[in-house]
Order: sequence, then structure tokens, then C-alpha cells
Amino acid sequence: MDLSGKVAIVTGSGRGLGLAYATELARSGAAVVVNDVDAAVAQAAVETITDAGGTAVAEVVPVGTAEAAQALVDRAVAEFGRLDVLVNNAGILRDTTLWKMTDEQFDAVISTHLRGTFTCTRAAAVRMREQGQGGRIICVGSPTGQVGNFGQTNYAAAKAGIVGMVRTWAMELARAEITVNAIVPVAATAMTETVPFLKPYVDALAAGEPLPPFARQQLGFGSPEDAAGLVAFLASDAAASITGQAIGIGGDRLALWSHPAEVVVEFAEGTGWPADAIAGTWPQKFAAAQQTVGQQLPEPPE
Repeated sequence: MDLSGKVAIVTGSGRGLGLAYATELARSGAAVVVNDVDAAVAQAAVETITDAGGTAVAEVVPVGTAEAAQALVDRAVAEFGRLDVLVNNAGILRDTTLWKMTDEQFDAVISTHLRGTFTCTRAAAVRMREQGQGGRIICVGSPTGQVGNFGQTNYAAAKAGIVGMVRTWAMELARAEITVNAIVPVAATAMTETVPFLKPYVDALAAGEPLPPFARQQLGFGSPEDAAGLVAFLASDAAASITGQAIGIGGDRLALWSHPAEVVVEFAEGTGWPADAIAGTWPQKFAAAQQTVGQQLPEPPE
């Protein structure tokens, strides 16, 4: 992918997946605004990119507010003259079960993930529409937002909401030739290192060991760098016709997620559906098609 002349913002790009995205965009020729709440981490990320021959600057600001979003866009324009790509990656976790989750834990995750994606996309869309040359907006979802996960009420709500916004923005920004897509990555990061069934693979990557095919293919799990190519592709001219999609990436696995769709439909004969009629129909017509919750993972080989 040749992104020469393009300018990108990657939120939450001091480390992990965000750093992998920013590094790959810069390797492909884009000038990148790195973002993190930690100035030292952000500067280290910039040095990683520039030492490899790329172009990057750091904007240290916590994503969430309109002011932070505008600061990111303003920095891109001040440094590089324009904005072509936004990657909404910034996020935090405050995991706990529903009955233990505080208002503060809920609000913190929603503010960073959901509101941050909204405010940054709004600011970027305004600038891109003013430029009149299209653009690329890439938002980061999660399997948790697609199917749910125990202990992640706030995170699931935010990530599901992000995909919902992506579908809406894809329609609203189509005329301006701005594509909007969600990626659903799975990789070894601080957000996955505490997941028990992934720990052996996280430890293997940390030790520099190759992952088995089961992890890379069936689980779709790998390093942050394994997920970065999808971001560069969606930022490129080659992806000009792709918008409103949720695309999974991880390890050796690339997948297109479906939109929610009705799986069973029954009709009453002009009477509507009283409760007793539903009770009589459900076991025969609907029960077998009830949807699962959580990720349905294959068993590892013996």
C-alpha cells in the first residue's frame, strides 16, 4: 500500500495495537499523529516510527472530549497541512460484573471508547468534508461488542455502539467519499493478557516463540503487527469501495462480520401476538434458532 502524501491520526497509539497501526501507516508512507495520555510513551512511539524512516509527531491528550478531538485534527493540519485518515483506537478497560460495576467505571469506558470515537470522527469528518477529497475513518470494535463477554458490560456497550455508529456514518459520509469501517482485532495486548485461555499464547509471544496454527487460525490470535495490515489496506485507495463493514483480523485469520439479521419470522392472522400465542409458537418455531452469547471457541487440540 502506498500512502505517500496521506496524513493520519491514530488515537491511543503509544503502545499495543495502536502503535502497530501507526507504525504500519508510517511504513506505507503516511505522516502520522501519534496520540497517548502519557507523554513519555507517546514520544517513544514517535521515535520508533522516525528511527525506521517514518514521519510522526505526538499529541498528548485524553480522548473523549470535543476539545481533545479538535486538538488532534488541528495538530495534523498544523504539522502536515491536511487530514486523510483517522483510526479510532484509544480505549481502556474497567472490567467487573454488572452488580459490582460503579457509575464511574461505566462512564470512564463509555467516555473513552464511544464518546471518543464520536468526537474524533465528528472533528475529522468536518475537516475531510472541507478538504473535499474524501477520506478514511477506521474505528476499532471487538468480539465483545459483537457477541458479549462476561464482566464487560461497559466495554460491550461501547464496542457494539461503535459498530452501530460506523453503519450510520457510512451512509452519511458517502457523498463526501469518506469511507467508514470497523475492524474487530484479536491480538496480544494489555487488554487480552488477562484472558485465561489466551495466556499461554500471550506468554509464547512474549518469549519470542511462534504460535501454533490453532491459535493463529482457529482462534485468530496473534501479535499486534498481524492486525496492522488491515488498517493500511482500509486507509488506501484500494479500499475506496469498502464502507460500513465490520472486518475481523487476528493471527492468520481475516473475516467479514455480518450485520444483525432476522433468523426466524412468523406471522399471525390479523390478531397480533398475544403472550399466550407466543408461548404456544416459540418452542416449535423459534427455540432451535435462539442465538448464542459470548464467543463460541473451538477446543484446543490434545
